[in-house]
Amino acid sequence: MEFVPALERGRLARRYKRFLADIVTETGETICIHCPNTGSMHNCMVPGGEVWFSRTDDPRRKLPGTWELAETPQGRMACVNTGRANGLIEEALRAGIIAELAGFTSLRREVAYGEERSRIDFRLEYPTGPAYVEVKSVTLGFDDTAVAAFPDAVTLRGARHLRELAALARAGVRAVQLYCVNLSGIEAVRMADEVDPAYGLALRQAIGDGVEVLAYGVSVTSARLVVTHRLPVLLD
Repeated sequence: MEFVPALERGRLARRYKRFLADIVTETGETICIHCPNTGSMHNCMVPGGEVWFSRTDDPRRKLPGTWELAETPQGRMACVNTGRANGLIEEALRAGIIAELAGFTSLRREVAYGEERSRIDFRLEYPTGPAYVEVKSVTLGFDDTAVAAFPDAVTLRGARHLRELAALARAGVRAVQLYCVNLSGIEAVRMADEVDPAYGLALRQAIGDGVEVLAYGVSVTSARLVVTHRLPVLLD
């Protein structure tokens, strides 16, 4: 996934009201842009740190740009726009990069399913039946380890998705939780039980019910994002 047009670079002044960020551009202009991230963004931003944003002249948009990338306090690159994850995974699926999900005959996005009225990120069709794939973007990294964690904030929605996947698996339908690790320099993923123990418990229960868990790393640069390779998921 290439950034077209090219991203602009700046410095983070502050993030506030969850979806707003003040950025100082390279020309010294301070602008307020959209922050497309509902999480805490813990350990992936720092006031004064480098950021990259996309600018728009769309008159329907209230803000002139969208925050896309950040240099973390650990010196990594993070894609903080969680909306990019599904597009990245679709590219990887169609290119055959995610070997465990290769061979599908059709792909649909945002398909309604489940008793709790959810929408699955991807429904893949195979000759043997469908697979339901839920995608989560991982950006929580730490100073002393190359293991990233999910989530970075309590996520009731994420736990609901796991319950829905588990119900599918119990019914004999293939169900997959896929973590898209939008953070450079990462070698594995774990559950952030210290942040949201209920989510970690829900994942382990879902695995017991037959839900498959995958994690894939992403090469993050200011020019492009590319899904590259599978990462281990640590559950102990």
